[in-house]
Amino acid sequence: MKILVINGPNLNMLGIREPEIYGRDTYEDLCRLIREEADCLGVQVSLFQSNHEGALVDAIQGAYQKQDGLIINPAAYTHTSIALLDAVKAVGIPTIEVHLSDPDTREPFRRISYLRPACLDTVKGLGFDSYLAALRRLVSHCRSLKETSR
Repeated sequence: MKILVINGPNLNMLGIREPEIYGRDTYEDLCRLIREEADCLGVQVSLFQSNHEGALVDAIQGAYQKQDGLIINPAAYTHTSIALLDAVKAVGIPTIEVHLSDPDTREPFRRISYLRPACLDTVKGLGFDSYLAALRRLVSHCRSLKETSR
């Protein structure tokens, strides 16, 4: 099973950017944790990060017929990007939206997620554990799809 984890703008600045919200661990620390969890679950994981909306769309489209599932933290594009929504809908890959913080408890504009309607779930507010919970949920979902299709 192949899972692609996509991270949007400013996640490369983890550990520096607003540590009171996002903590002091780095993006490299996050990637290591995701890889370790993927190994425990027996799945392949690829990680991608960009600060550019078009690059994120390209990554989603590039996953078509190559990845079994997507985990995406669209970051600020959560609240602005119809392009990401359309890309996820177009590829039809089971997708989980992830956030380190809980956007629903922050500024009012962060409570809107354009991507959420195309996702099977959203995991938020658990810090790095949001990704691990999303990975476990997605792997379980994909495995149940494979069982059903037999």
